[in-house]
Amino acid sequence: MDFPERKQVRLPEYDYSAPGAYFVTICTQNRRCILSEIRRGDPCGRPSLTFSPYGEIVAACIKHAAELYGVQINPFVIMPNHIHFICTIDSPRATARVAPTLGRIVGALKSLSANQCREKGLKGKLWQRSYHEHGIRGEADYREIWEYIDTNPAKWAEDRYYTA
Repeated sequence: MDFPERKQVRLPEYDYSAPGAYFVTICTQNRRCILSEIRRGDPCGRPSLTFSPYGEIVAACIKHAAELYGVQINPFVIMPNHIHFICTIDSPRATARVAPTLGRIVGALKSLSANQCREKGLKGKLWQRSYHEHGIRGEADYREIWEYIDTNPAKWAEDRYYTA
């Protein structure tokens, strides 16, 4: 049986272990809304974001992956059916230890969180295959993405991953 060839989404010549900041989006399998709930009604206009038990696991795994690889993952937001975060790799490894690549960091986060969610009763897959990344190019790009992550819950109804 011949399978369709998957489109390559990573830059083939780029070193994803090089110092830099990356904006990452990971979606749940079939865009299921299982990570959090967004409610309106705050007197100040900001919606409340409440993590589900699976969302709590994902938040803990984000922090664990950052510690494990010695990178910064901040800010992050756990939306109902996807997550956004900025991963900053500060410096290349000068030791015998393999330098963390963005793919390795995301892979660990997805694997750790999926395994723990299955232990808590999740049926099926937690994450869809692959992820979206964008190399952040300068301070203005960084600020724009930070604001996007920060205001994402308030714009949930207009989000391209929104499902009612």
